[in-house]
Amino acid sequence: MKHKSLKFFGNLSIFIVLPLVPLLIFWFVPLAVSFWLSTTDWDYISPVIESVGIGNYQTIMSSSVFHEVLKNTFVFTLWTVVPTIILGFLAAILVQQIDKGRSLLKTLIFSPWFTPTVAISIVWSWIFQPDIGVLNQVLGWFNLPQPAWLQSSEYAMWAIIIVTVWKGIGWCMLFYCDAIERIPKDIIEVCQLEGTGPWQMIKTVYLPYTSPTSLFLIVTTIISSLQAYDQIQVMTQGGPSGSTRTLLYYYYQLAFEQFDMGMATALATIILVITGLISLLQFGLSKYWVHYQ
Repeated sequence: MKHKSLKFFGNLSIFIVLPLVPLLIFWFVPLAVSFWLSTTDWDYISPVIESVGIGNYQTIMSSSVFHEVLKNTFVFTLWTVVPTIILGFLAAILVQQIDKGRSLLKTLIFSPWFTPTVAISIVWSWIFQPDIGVLNQVLGWFNLPQPAWLQSSEYAMWAIIIVTVWKGIGWCMLFYCDAIERIPKDIIEVCQLEGTGPWQMIKTVYLPYTSPTSLFLIVTTIISSLQAYDQIQVMTQGGPSGSTRTLLYYYYQLAFEQFDMGMATALATIILVITGLISLLQFGLSKYWVHYQ
């Protein structure tokens, strides 16, 4: 009996340890190495690596560039997450009301998501051209201002936000469509019999029953916004005058333009901490508005 128990726990330990091996190799070890690099002055070239302690963190946190980048990141994240979630939610409700051509409409709305961001950014760069771009031509028909979108510090960030929101709506829509389809049919039928209006339907049925999906999408969309890089690199390269430079793009500049890997990995660690704190905050607040069936 004792031999069988030992064999059972031995097999159990194998099944527990084996999945942890890739996690250890590809997550914990690189994380530890990155943290160590963040306390050094490594520049990719010098064979001598000297420790600077928390000097890199102090330099970054006291830098005016970091404060500007943090502000840009906050603005970018806020104005991409909120419209993307809301428009994805409304698109899902609209799609669910259509019987014929629903699959085709879903595909059209979702298509920007699986299109490479670089290709999308190139096309939108043409659309945002101040003289020959389609957007300014349309604005001109209505006698509206025709700004130099990507060349203006005032409008460049909004151009990046428009592209990011447009790309992400379909992603959110698919998850909301699945959540709406799982709402009990009895509840929908009762609301229809009682003549519940569209807004009341959204408030009392759709929002509560899709709240777990909303939590998932908010967390993932925030993380995606913090990791935005391709559209910024293609469309503005962080400019003009640093107006579209976010935390991740600043990391790229420190690491691959200035070759200051110590400072760059310190910034990467700060990004990781910010992402973790935001996720924890979301899960902490979710008990007040997320309703599980």
